[in-house]
Amino acid sequence: MSSGFNFAETLDHAARSRGDHPALIHDGTTLSHAEFAALVRRTATVLTEDGIGRGDLVGLGMQDSIEYVALLFALARVGAITLPVDARWHEDEKRRMVEFFAPRLLFSDDPLPGIEGCPVQLADDVWKARVATASEDAPIVHAPDLGMVVSLSSGTTGRPTGPLLTHEQMYARTVSQMASLGFSCYDRFMTATPLYFGGGRAFTLSQIAIGATLILNTPPFKAQELARAVAETETTALFLVPTLLRRLLELPDSELAGFHGLRQLISSGSPLHAHEREAVRARLTPNYYEYYASTEGGGVSVLAPADQRAHPETVGRPAFRVDLQIVDDAHAPVAPGETGHVRYRGPGVAEWFFRDEDAAAKAFHDGYFYPGDLGALDAGGFLTLKGRSKDVIIRGGVNIYPPEIERIASALPAVAECCVFPVPHAAFGEEVGIAVVLRDGADATAVQTSITEECAAKLARYKLPQHFFVMDSFPKNSGGKVIKPKVMEAALKS
Repeated sequence: MSSGFNFAETLDHAARSRGDHPALIHDGTTLSHAEFAALVRRTATVLTEDGIGRGDLVGLGMQDSIEYVALLFALARVGAITLPVDARWHEDEKRRMVEFFAPRLLFSDDPLPGIEGCPVQLADDVWKARVATASEDAPIVHAPDLGMVVSLSSGTTGRPTGPLLTHEQMYARTVSQMASLGFSCYDRFMTATPLYFGGGRAFTLSQIAIGATLILNTPPFKAQELARAVAETETTALFLVPTLLRRLLELPDSELAGFHGLRQLISSGSPLHAHEREAVRARLTPNYYEYYASTEGGGVSVLAPADQRAHPETVGRPAFRVDLQIVDDAHAPVAPGETGHVRYRGPGVAEWFFRDEDAAAKAFHDGYFYPGDLGALDAGGFLTLKGRSKDVIIRGGVNIYPPEIERIASALPAVAECCVFPVPHAAFGEEVGIAVVLRDGADATAVQTSITEECAAKLARYKLPQHFFVMDSFPKNSGGKVIKPKVMEAALKS
């Protein structure tokens, strides 16, 4: 690839080689690759007329739509940088984001009178009419290290950080997905996560770029509706967050037939437990891929279907061209099997954070990105995650890793979800607390007894939960991850 590559070039190639093939399907509308490429070029013309160009930061705060996807590519084409803004945020949340990142323009479905210092462009009928009558003459911008998207982390605390991805890095992620997950231009790929979420956005971009068909299935929806959509659209590949997979597993087998023909069912956001993966493989499709990834680094490791029985507690081996290491506090690699800090580097990994030098200084060292996860690599290169470094429970000076307790508790039939966290203790510093969401009809006392007995049979006594909490549901971020600090806060107040 020559210096100065623009990711939107992939559309021109897809339009030439697969022009009549469906590119994008959403809400009853289908656009071919030729039609979608033309839409993007017209959208780029309107952006150029409005003075948007190279290096401009533009917020996308719309609901998922064909226009949203077109803007992703059109902004890339004119050299502008996309800033995803969750449409579900309250106006005050959007205002704080605008104040920090200072975008030049913010697209929205609704007026935002509380936003100051940043023009708001409504993605309404007037905008669509301008695009429909625009020319397709806007030139494509080329420049070395051209920024493409501030890929906001779906972190579980505080304001999202903003790693800046270049066009070359986004293309490297597309190539890695093809090599590691086996994507094909003949697939009908459904994404059922918001475009604000890094996984939904990345898969959307890559599928259209390689000439496949992207089916944009906008949440929220019920599990039954998703199951029907997969069958009716003849989906061959599907990306879901674990929360949706768990809801699907609650359906009867008669409603899951549409999943049996999938070539790929990919899950990312947080790993499924081994018993959950087994249920997915048995009831949905054997072609299930666990994809450990981050918005900062893209795909990190893949647990392919053939490896899941032999390595059930892992998240697989490094993805294509990813250099993955486990290191100690001094950044030195540790021996196989030892727990340490996960770090990785590769052509798809961001190299800095947009207007956030403090975050970059904490996250990068020696060219490696540190996601804040703890893990261990075995002799075969399989990665086992041990939790977040900040979530380790230190009881009397001994480290306790929440995932090993959560794996045991989540396997109980009466437990829908569980979350393990530290509880302050005067003598030991911290003890183990566990919050659970019970399935309908479950008895809290019986579940507490079962968790204690199962953990006592499989773990050292100092790891046993000493504090038990029942909650109706867990707060989650846009990526479906449980926001552990909020769970802990709510539990300790109860």
